[in-house]
Amino acid sequence: MTPVSSHSPLGQAPLRTVQVLGGGNAGSSAHVRSLAAGLVARGVKVTVCAPSEAERTYDFTGAGADHVHVPRSSDPVSVAALRTVCAGADLVHAHGLHASFRAVLALGGRRVGTPLVVTWHDRAHAEGARAHLLRVLERRVMRAAGVVLGATSELVDRARLTGARDARLGPVALPGRPRAAGPEDPDPTRAKIRAELGAVDRPLLLVVGSLEPHRGHDVLLDAARAWRRLDPVPLVVVAGQGPLRGELQRRIEDEGLPVLLIGRRDDVTDLLTAADLALLPVHRGPGRSVIAQEALHARLPLVAGDTGGISELVGDAAELVPPGDAGALADAVAALLGDGAQRQELRDRGVRQAATWPTEDETVAQVLSIYDELTRPMPLR
Repeated sequence: MTPVSSHSPLGQAPLRTVQVLGGGNAGSSAHVRSLAAGLVARGVKVTVCAPSEAERTYDFTGAGADHVHVPRSSDPVSVAALRTVCAGADLVHAHGLHASFRAVLALGGRRVGTPLVVTWHDRAHAEGARAHLLRVLERRVMRAAGVVLGATSELVDRARLTGARDARLGPVALPGRPRAAGPEDPDPTRAKIRAELGAVDRPLLLVVGSLEPHRGHDVLLDAARAWRRLDPVPLVVVAGQGPLRGELQRRIEDEGLPVLLIGRRDDVTDLLTAADLALLPVHRGPGRSVIAQEALHARLPLVAGDTGGISELVGDAAELVPPGDAGALADAVAALLGDGAQRQELRDRGVRQAATWPTEDETVAQVLSIYDELTRPMPLR
């Protein structure tokens, strides 16, 4: 039987929580959906404050939560709307820097403080004056939160250095997806996807991520030049959309690179099923890479740049190369394509490594214990 919160015994009102989410990347939005479902199952009342497009994609109400549309903005109208929702809450839990800052503003006018939990999934990227602004927001949020949960050890250390009163490791579970079949498994979906992409008789290398400067697609294309010398030449498929698409497409055409940009896809599980290797050229930031986790869960060998907490996440279950080194990336991929035994070893290691990551139930249990800790009545002296 699913345990319930210590705040909802017979005859007492359930714990009332508000989950605050901004525009939300895929990882944080999926986490809020998973967390909402787990909390509701344990007797907690959950309201998710997020833009309507996030509700349409992640169906928070389908998880048993209430949804209130709050734009991804810190303007007075949006903050006032968030303040109204938070006024009836026992605890507020914000996800990501911008959502957390709005929660701080919304709670700032309350005479009786409402406990605030912040989950820091990753650090935002910015340069120049915007980078300074982000650091100011970080300090404001870290100092206001009762507990900061960092998704990685690096984020926990950063939170403490930035002024967090209580920062703890809170790795976010990857919400479950059906296990993708490996290349040794007969699966009609695998053959169909490979045929559609044009990789029936050649290796298929998969990259998933937005087409933005910090993703390392320049390194990927540099490495792809070397892969033209392999026989057969592998096909590199990049699933994602972003401002660099035009620039990358021009380079692919000018240099005759074996790279296919397929835009944003909703069938990542099927793409993982079809691929021979997953590539993560660069992971800028200390958060937990979603695609790295999905690759290991799918028993797909991974080659990744050794940056941003990747080694903490994957251990020895991936081939790690120096960040920004296109030659090392090209060599690692070529070596793996020619060594079936090593690919199988990485699959086996991936299964073992993924088993060490927290489950959704374990993540919910940790969060609920923190909620109970922050909302438990203080004993009379």
